Amino acid sequence: MILPSNMLSPGAHSSPEPDSKWISVWAAAEQGPYPVGNPAAQPDLQYAFPDEASGANNQSFRLIVRPSRWGSHARIRLSNSFGTQSVVFEGVSVGLHAYGSSIVAGSSRPVLFAGQSKVIIPAGESVWSDAVELPIHKQAFPLLEGRKIAVSFAVVGSSGPMTWHAKSLSTSYLSNPNTVASANDDAGLELPYSTISTYFLDVVDMRMPGDAQVVVALGDSITDGVGSTLNGDDRWPDVLNQRLHAAYGDKFSVVNLGMGGNQIIGPSVYTAQQAFRGGPAAVSRIDTDIVKLSGVSTVIWMQGINDFSENGRASLDDVIQGMTGAIAKLRECVSGVRIIGATLTTAYGSTSAAHGSLEQDNKRKALNDFIRSSQLFDGYVDFDLATRDPASGKLQKQFVPDSTIGGPGDGVHPNRAGYQAMGKAIDLEMLLNPGAK
Repeated sequence: MILPSNMLSPGAHSSPEPDSKWISVWAAAEQGPYPVGNPAAQPDLQYAFPDEASGANNQSFRLIVRPSRWGSHARIRLSNSFGTQSVVFEGVSVGLHAYGSSIVAGSSRPVLFAGQSKVIIPAGESVWSDAVELPIHKQAFPLLEGRKIAVSFAVVGSSGPMTWHAKSLSTSYLSNPNTVASANDDAGLELPYSTISTYFLDVVDMRMPGDAQVVVALGDSITDGVGSTLNGDDRWPDVLNQRLHAAYGDKFSVVNLGMGGNQIIGPSVYTAQQAFRGGPAAVSRIDTDIVKLSGVSTVIWMQGINDFSENGRASLDDVIQGMTGAIAKLRECVSGVRIIGATLTTAYGSTSAAHGSLEQDNKRKALNDFIRSSQLFDGYVDFDLATRDPASGKLQKQFVPDSTIGGPGDGVHPNRAGYQAMGKAIDLEMLLNPGAK
């Protein structure tokens, strides 16, 4: 597919429609520095990033992400939250993904930052881009549903420790160190390495109608999608997004803020120098991962199993206290937000060394009872009921075999079929929140 020449004319940074607003259509929970995290199905990156402390070195990235909705204009956020030095980016662009590392010819649009093609982001900070017009939205709107966007950029010099999201489960592409891909490399032939993680990019916004709303899926690896199909976009938030689009069109966008190994209350300290594989505690992610988003109306929160694991060993009371405080903060920070609790799926009898004990399962059941009965939430989703075998107390057998890397599965993470059951268990009417800002 080659786009018509009129799509390459000036005007890539024209103003969005006055009756629209920014809506987050893709996001990734921030963690770092690379390689601290819990990637799944990650290729060997020793040749792409030979020195972890140096990070990227005069190197190009093409990150392939799937926006939940498409609009007339986009903007992106680049993050250096867990870096220890300033990072210089240039040659940033967005284009329509074709296949592999290639983008549709003629679809690439330059992305500017305060009118400049180069941006320097200090350690611990993030920067929003200017708005960039997406002419393809007018030309091919009916065909864009489910298509992916390619965000390309080059790191100038050494980045140092990289802010990343380990478990995107969507393939992106990297150049060799000291090799900056040509701006005309639509085919991506200068991007020989693949990764299933994202780096530096943490939000994509689109201009959407004024009544559009964002549903945030907050959680751990079961929200992040471990066990789902690699590049299949079939996690439970993806299933929810499909259902909402079928029922309400572009009124809703679903973004996934799951993070493998994440806990509600631990660790107490998380920095680039003192990192944890599971990322920052969820109680601290309200500011960094949710408040940064545009148009949030609802948060569906499923979490706690890692707090109860052999790595966490938290008490039920401490987890409930942490959850209660985080919800109070979320209501304070996001006006009119609707918060839906989601019961924890079972890990009983798991083959994972960190999960599966009777003690852990009893804590899980008690937290689920709290989620179902407390007045803390505006409603709840019973993922436990949708996936548990009542006879054995384990995941239903058909939900166990792994869809990411194959094999028997671990009894903690559902597969594609399990995530389908979870996504279908959500009552869509709970998400209708006309008072949301």
